[in-house]
Amino acid sequence: MTAAARPGKPAERTCIGCRKRSSPADLLRMTASGGHVLPDPARRAPGRGAHLHPTTECFELAVRRKAFPRAFKVPGPLDVTGLREYVEQRDKQEAVHTAANRPSAAV
Repeated sequence: MTAAARPGKPAERTCIGCRKRSSPADLLRMTASGGHVLPDPARRAPGRGAHLHPTTECFELAVRRKAFPRAFKVPGPLDVTGLREYVEQRDKQEAVHTAANRPSAAV
């Protein structure tokens, strides 16, 4: 059943880090391929996907909880270095964007 078939219920996904539910637009979709976890910001990559808030805090929670193999239903550890770099870069961009939009402290 698609989201269009359920007009009263918005789509929600669960972050594998903090386990909070959010809309798919607020979460980063990831896929596992060849033992690596890859970010899928366009949400178009084939295969099983998992979702994560694109913050360092949620990423670290997911690593600590060993959530990546469980989310992708694969045995053994997965390489998350590419995803770590993506999340850290996105955090930096968000911090710059937030600082640029903050009103000045003129009194």
